[in-house]
Amino acid sequence: MEAHETSVDERLARRLRELRAGQGWSLDDLAKRSGVSRATLSRLENAAVSPTAQVLGRLCAAYDMPMSRLMAMVEDNYEPLVGRAAQAVWRDPKIGFRRRSVSPPARPLAGEVLECELDAATHIAYARPPRQGLEHHLVMLDGRLEVAVGGERHDLRPGDCLRYRLFGPSAFTTPKRSGARYVLFIV
Repeated sequence: MEAHETSVDERLARRLRELRAGQGWSLDDLAKRSGVSRATLSRLENAAVSPTAQVLGRLCAAYDMPMSRLMAMVEDNYEPLVGRAAQAVWRDPKIGFRRRSVSPPARPLAGEVLECELDAATHIAYARPPRQGLEHHLVMLDGRLEVAVGGERHDLRPGDCLRYRLFGPSAFTTPKRSGARYVLFIV
C-alpha cells in the first residue's frame, strides 16, 4: 500500500509543478499567492513530503480550482462512460451561466468536454487563461454568441466552430434577445 501512496504523491508533485509552470509563476510567486512557504512548495513539487488537506486547499485557492478537480487530474484511472446523470453541472444564476462537465478532466486523457448555456444579454470576461496556450474548439448548438479572443471578435451561429488557443483575455457575450448553447472541447 505504501508504494501506491508514493505513486500518488509523485503524480501529485508532477501535477503541482505543471500547474505552477502553466501560470508562469516562480516558487516565490506561488508562495505569496497561497500563503504556503517556498520551502514547503519545493518539497511538495519534489515529492519529498505529502501535502496536508490545508496546504492543498491553499494551493487550490491560488489556482482557482476545487480540490476535487486537482485530485481528478492526479488519478491514473477514469471511467470510460460518463452517463448524463453523473455529469456535474455548475450554475452561476447571477449572470445566467450553466456549465455541464460532459467529459471531466482525467489525468491520462488530454481533453475535456463542456456543454455550456448562457442566458440572453449575458457577458462573461476572463482577464487571463487558466493556462497559456490552452486549446479550445467551440461548437455552437443553438442561439447566438460573440466570442472575443486574441483581439478579434467572432459572431457565432448554430453549426459554427471556433478554434483558438488562449494567450490573453477572452469574453463571451450573448445578444439581448438570444441566449446560447454550445459545446467546448478543451485540449
